[in-house]
Amino acid sequence: MVSTPFSRLANLVAGTLLLTTADTSGRYWPKVGVSARDVPALAQVIDQKTFNVLHKVPSPAVANGRSQFIPPGTTKESLFAKPFHVYDEEFYDIIGPNPTLTLLNQSGTNPRFHEAPVWSPINDEMFFAQSAGDPAAGTGLKKSAMIQKIALSEVTTAVSSQRSANGTVRVQFVAPTPEIINPNGGTNYRNRILIVGEGQGDSVAPAIYLMHPNAPYNTTVLLDNFFGRQFNSINDVAINPRSQEIYFTDPTYGYVQDFRPAPGVQKQVWRFNATTGAVGVVADGFNMPNGITFSPNGAFAYVTDTGIIQGNFGDNFTFPSTIYRYNVQDDGTFESRKVFAFLTPGVPDGIHVDTKGNVYAGGGDGVHVYNPAGKLVGKIYVGGTSANFQFAGKGRMVILAETELYFATLAAEGAFPGQMY
Repeated sequence: MVSTPFSRLANLVAGTLLLTTADTSGRYWPKVGVSARDVPALAQVIDQKTFNVLHKVPSPAVANGRSQFIPPGTTKESLFAKPFHVYDEEFYDIIGPNPTLTLLNQSGTNPRFHEAPVWSPINDEMFFAQSAGDPAAGTGLKKSAMIQKIALSEVTTAVSSQRSANGTVRVQFVAPTPEIINPNGGTNYRNRILIVGEGQGDSVAPAIYLMHPNAPYNTTVLLDNFFGRQFNSINDVAINPRSQEIYFTDPTYGYVQDFRPAPGVQKQVWRFNATTGAVGVVADGFNMPNGITFSPNGAFAYVTDTGIIQGNFGDNFTFPSTIYRYNVQDDGTFESRKVFAFLTPGVPDGIHVDTKGNVYAGGGDGVHVYNPAGKLVGKIYVGGTSANFQFAGKGRMVILAETELYFATLAAEGAFPGQMY
């Protein structure tokens, strides 16, 4: 058998699957064994070879970007019972020996847990926003989505050891002054919380806001136009770790959800220097640019395109559900776009990285985790859409699953969750 570097050899020895890896010379050395007893209690191995061939594959009308795939021999219940799904042994280092997933709160039919998760280390709180433009929330044109927060100090060891602790942690409402209209993405910036708003109608333009993390949540508008022209509906934001410039995406979700006027500019990725006031475009050619983040060293930028989801115009499954990666130059410009990953079910909405460079994206069944080469190594399965999530330092993650709020513990550490510039 001819082997290549990085290929994986497996031998069943005394009931233990021994894995090997190659050093730079191409020689193979045994790694730590992986056996059933090594799989964490809330984890399970998903063997893709069991469904490479299905023989009877459903038609596109049945199996598409909205439908969850249930691997043979599993059910939604069994997938949720052990929600850390191991697609590759690299995932073990990410989740650690005893990962946990806890339901903290439910909101009925109102998608209160949807966007803009930002961890504020000052008070150890996680801020997040309700869905804007969702009929079930009644938000968009007539009412702005609201900002909320939880105190992670309330998520005790006793709470995180439970699968369901619904209602144990209080969800508090936040009222910024002035109001942030239809908040949709956020990050830490200059000891404050940077939040982007999608705008409302013709007169309230999309904008970038800087909010104090303490009451009365004093807020300043940093940007609301490009040479007098409104943006479409600013969606997400990230900080370049090398230059500290602000990068943001601008799709047309406000328009396709009927709370913003017809688009006036291309759907693009922008950058903004808050010191000089300079605003410019770094990337275009998207259907619906959405989530954005950078690699830990700032060498790469990741941008998600959620074009499948067209709001009131319906779904188009030939449009992107894709994570793109760019090389980031020293001057802050993007070049050499490449496909990093294609996600199903759902679309890759929010996107973050850990300190090792692994990439996490919210999808239609939970959080999908990729290694730096774009290989799916695992999932944190919640059984439904998890558009957004955020690390809270090392070993903690809050997952927004529309009408459900989850808290996860794992080994990984978020690269930028508490950044302060």
